[in-house]
Amino acid sequence: MNRLKKLVILVALVGMSPISSADSSAGFEGMKTMLGEWAGTLNRSTGEVVETRSTFRLVSGGNTIIETLVEDGVEMITTYSDNDGEMVVRHYCSLGTEPEFKVAKATATELSFTLDETIGYHEGHHDFVQAISYAMDPKNPNEVIVSSVASVGGEAQSGRAVIRRVSE
Repeated sequence: MNRLKKLVILVALVGMSPISSADSSAGFEGMKTMLGEWAGTLNRSTGEVVETRSTFRLVSGGNTIIETLVEDGVEMITTYSDNDGEMVVRHYCSLGTEPEFKVAKATATELSFTLDETIGYHEGHHDFVQAISYAMDPKNPNEVIVSSVASVGGEAQSGRAVIRRVSE
Protein backbone atom coordinates (compact mmCIF):
# COMPACT_ATOMS: atom_id res chain seq x y z
CA MET A 1 0.00 0.00 0.00
CA ASN A 2 1.45 3.35 -0.90
CA ARG A 3 2.00 6.18 1.56
CA LEU A 4 -0.92 8.28 0.33
CA LYS A 5 -3.42 5.44 0.89
CA LYS A 6 -1.98 4.84 4.38
CA LEU A 7 -2.33 8.54 5.19
CA VAL A 8 -5.95 8.63 3.96
CA ILE A 9 -6.81 5.57 6.10
CA LEU A 10 -5.10 7.09 9.15
CA VAL A 11 -6.96 10.39 8.76
CA ALA A 12 -10.27 8.52 8.37
CA LEU A 13 -9.63 6.47 11.52
CA VAL A 14 -8.66 9.53 13.56
CA GLY A 15 -11.84 11.29 12.37
CA MET A 16 -13.93 8.38 13.66
CA SER A 17 -12.35 8.41 17.13
CA PRO A 18 -14.46 9.63 20.07
CA ILE A 19 -13.63 12.89 21.80
CA SER A 20 -10.86 12.33 24.30
CA SER A 21 -11.56 12.41 28.01
CA ALA A 22 -9.42 15.57 28.19
CA ASP A 23 -12.45 17.34 26.69
CA SER A 24 -14.79 16.02 29.40
CA SER A 25 -15.81 17.79 32.59
CA ALA A 26 -14.79 16.52 36.02
CA GLY A 27 -18.42 15.56 36.64
CA PHE A 28 -18.60 13.42 33.51
CA GLU A 29 -15.31 11.74 34.32
CA GLY A 30 -16.59 11.10 37.86
CA MET A 31 -19.78 9.50 36.54
CA LYS A 32 -17.69 7.06 34.53
CA THR A 33 -16.83 5.34 37.82
CA MET A 34 -20.49 4.31 37.96
CA LEU A 35 -20.37 2.28 34.73
CA GLY A 36 -21.88 -1.16 35.28
CA GLU A 37 -24.83 -2.56 37.22
CA TRP A 38 -25.81 -1.52 40.74
CA ALA A 39 -28.58 -2.70 43.09
CA GLY A 40 -29.80 -1.73 46.54
CA THR A 41 -32.59 -0.43 48.71
CA LEU A 42 -34.17 3.02 48.55
CA ASN A 43 -35.62 4.55 51.72
CA ARG A 44 -38.08 7.35 50.99
CA SER A 45 -39.06 10.06 53.48
CA THR A 46 -42.66 8.85 53.05
CA GLY A 47 -41.65 5.65 54.87
CA GLU A 48 -41.61 3.52 51.72
CA VAL A 49 -38.70 1.12 51.26
CA VAL A 50 -38.26 -0.14 47.70
CA GLU A 51 -35.73 -2.07 45.67
CA THR A 52 -33.66 -0.05 43.21
CA ARG A 53 -31.42 -1.11 40.34
CA SER A 54 -29.32 1.00 37.96
CA THR A 55 -27.33 0.15 34.87
CA PHE A 56 -24.86 2.79 33.63
CA ARG A 57 -23.62 2.45 30.03
CA LEU A 58 -21.24 4.59 28.00
CA VAL A 59 -22.74 5.31 24.54
CA SER A 60 -22.42 7.73 21.61
CA GLY A 61 -18.72 7.18 21.07
CA GLY A 62 -17.96 7.75 24.75
CA ASN A 63 -19.80 11.09 24.91
CA THR A 64 -22.88 10.11 26.92
CA ILE A 65 -23.66 7.89 29.89
CA ILE A 66 -27.16 6.41 30.01
CA GLU A 67 -28.51 5.24 33.34
CA THR A 68 -31.47 2.88 33.24
CA LEU A 69 -32.97 3.17 36.71
CA VAL A 70 -35.68 0.86 38.08
CA GLU A 71 -37.32 1.84 41.37
CA ASP A 72 -39.98 -0.49 42.72
CA GLY A 73 -40.45 -1.95 39.22
CA VAL A 74 -40.80 1.44 37.47
CA GLU A 75 -38.17 2.14 34.80
CA MET A 76 -36.71 5.61 34.20
CA ILE A 77 -33.77 6.95 32.17
CA THR A 78 -31.12 9.54 33.07
CA THR A 79 -28.48 10.83 30.65
CA TYR A 80 -25.14 12.38 31.60
CA SER A 81 -23.16 14.32 29.00
CA ASP A 82 -21.13 17.45 28.47
CA ASN A 83 -22.12 20.63 26.65
CA ASP A 84 -19.16 22.92 26.00
CA GLY A 85 -17.28 21.39 28.97
CA GLU A 86 -20.25 21.67 31.37
CA MET A 87 -21.99 18.56 32.64
CA VAL A 88 -25.65 18.23 31.65
CA VAL A 89 -27.94 15.71 33.33
CA ARG A 90 -31.45 14.95 32.03
CA HIS A 91 -33.83 12.70 33.95
CA TYR A 92 -36.84 11.13 32.23
CA CYS A 93 -38.96 10.61 35.33
CA SER A 94 -41.92 8.47 36.29
CA LEU A 95 -43.44 11.69 37.68
CA GLY A 96 -44.07 12.70 34.07
CA THR A 97 -41.45 15.44 33.87
CA GLU A 98 -37.98 15.72 32.34
CA PRO A 99 -35.89 17.87 34.68
CA GLU A 100 -32.43 19.00 33.64
CA PHE A 101 -29.65 19.44 36.17
CA LYS A 102 -26.33 21.19 36.47
CA VAL A 103 -23.38 20.27 38.65
CA ALA A 104 -23.47 21.67 42.16
CA LYS A 105 -20.39 19.81 43.37
CA ALA A 106 -17.87 17.48 41.73
CA THR A 107 -15.13 16.01 43.92
CA ALA A 108 -13.43 12.63 44.12
CA THR A 109 -16.02 11.52 46.71
CA GLU A 110 -19.19 13.44 45.80
CA LEU A 111 -21.14 14.36 42.71
CA SER A 112 -24.23 16.46 43.27
CA PHE A 113 -26.65 17.95 40.78
CA THR A 114 -29.29 20.64 41.23
CA LEU A 115 -32.24 21.55 39.06
CA ASP A 116 -31.53 23.94 36.22
CA GLU A 117 -34.01 26.68 37.14
CA THR A 118 -34.39 27.76 33.51
CA ILE A 119 -36.42 24.59 32.87
CA GLY A 120 -39.43 26.31 34.46
CA TYR A 121 -40.77 23.68 36.89
CA HIS A 122 -42.58 25.08 39.92
CA GLU A 123 -43.41 23.40 43.23
CA GLY A 124 -47.10 22.70 43.57
CA HIS A 125 -47.63 22.97 39.82
CA HIS A 126 -45.25 20.23 38.63
CA ASP A 127 -43.97 17.01 40.20
CA PHE A 128 -40.21 16.77 39.58
CA VAL A 129 -36.85 15.78 40.97
CA GLN A 130 -35.01 18.80 42.38
CA ALA A 131 -31.61 17.34 43.28
CA ILE A 132 -29.55 14.15 42.98
CA SER A 133 -26.24 13.32 44.65
CA TYR A 134 -23.80 10.42 44.67
CA ALA A 135 -21.50 9.93 47.67
CA MET A 136 -18.58 7.56 47.12
CA ASP A 137 -16.31 5.99 49.72
CA PRO A 138 -12.80 5.64 48.25
CA LYS A 139 -12.20 2.70 50.63
CA ASN A 140 -15.23 0.89 49.20
CA PRO A 141 -15.65 1.86 45.51
CA ASN A 142 -18.35 -0.79 45.05
CA GLU A 143 -20.85 0.98 47.33
CA VAL A 144 -22.45 4.37 46.69
CA ILE A 145 -25.07 6.41 48.53
CA VAL A 146 -27.55 8.05 46.16
CA SER A 147 -29.70 10.83 47.62
CA SER A 148 -32.48 12.75 45.94
CA VAL A 149 -35.12 15.36 46.63
CA ALA A 150 -38.35 15.59 44.66
CA SER A 151 -41.29 17.97 44.75
CA VAL A 152 -44.47 15.89 44.72
CA GLY A 153 -47.79 17.66 45.14
CA GLY A 154 -45.92 20.72 46.38
CA GLU A 155 -44.24 18.74 49.17
CA ALA A 156 -40.51 17.96 49.31
CA GLN A 157 -39.83 14.23 49.47
CA SER A 158 -36.35 12.86 49.96
CA GLY A 159 -34.85 9.49 49.20
CA ARG A 160 -31.65 7.74 50.21
CA ALA A 161 -30.43 4.56 48.55
CA VAL A 162 -27.38 2.48 49.31
CA ILE A 163 -26.43 0.71 46.10
CA ARG A 164 -23.74 -1.89 45.51
CA ARG A 165 -21.98 -2.83 42.31
CA VAL A 166 -23.41 -6.05 40.87
CA SER A 167 -21.15 -6.14 37.79
CA GLU A 168 -18.93 -3.91 35.70
